[in-house]
Amino acid sequence: MTRIPRRERLIAALDVPDAALARAYAERLGEAVKFYKIGLELFTAGGYFELLAWLRGRGGKVFADLKLYDIPETVRRAVANLRASGAEFLTVHAERSIMEAAAREKGALKLLAVTLLTSFDQKNLAEMGYAGSVEDLVLQRARAALDSGCDGVIASGLEAPKIKAAFGGKLLVVTPGVRPAATPTADQKRTVDVGQAFANGADYIVVGRPIRDAADPRAAAEAIQASIAAAFKD
Repeated sequence: MTRIPRRERLIAALDVPDAALARAYAERLGEAVKFYKIGLELFTAGGYFELLAWLRGRGGKVFADLKLYDIPETVRRAVANLRASGAEFLTVHAERSIMEAAAREKGALKLLAVTLLTSFDQKNLAEMGYAGSVEDLVLQRARAALDSGCDGVIASGLEAPKIKAAFGGKLLVVTPGVRPAATPTADQKRTVDVGQAFANGADYIVVGRPIRDAADPRAAAEAIQASIAAAFKD
């Protein structure tokens, strides 16, 4: 895999109500962030693709976190539309026929399969009728993602070591639900801190509320960048 610049390993989630606020937030973050996630909240607000182009025009990279999940043909056609958007990453749910359909149209777009939302835990799996462990399900879905032509997976830092042990550099691991030490977890259940995420094998981390809700978001982002620099001293 291509070497990842350290400062691109932090993906800041622009989880705000509209594109104007997202632009103001990105400007406030300045050079502290090089990679941004724009997801469903902004997608439903209007101006999504204009925002994506604006972020790209400022030299940023963009993760389109749309978590596509529909019949394979619909997903295939949606990915065909999205591949020229300029996004670096796009998420799809880790169901084999959906991933295979998406992979056929991805072009240079990197597909990330969502193994299991970090707001889910073992109790949630039991409620859905799945008898296995969280770890087993995530590894099963990671293997299917690789076989289907995806470039990586979305997985918590708790499962990252097993994914890297099983697949090495064949799959990127993008870890959401990252919480710096002493930060509330809110609705996230399978969380790790910054250092633990990278020690466990994450390639990128996605951080939302700990930056967005900080008194000084840029300072919060720079603190995370400092933790990343400490984790990658080479």
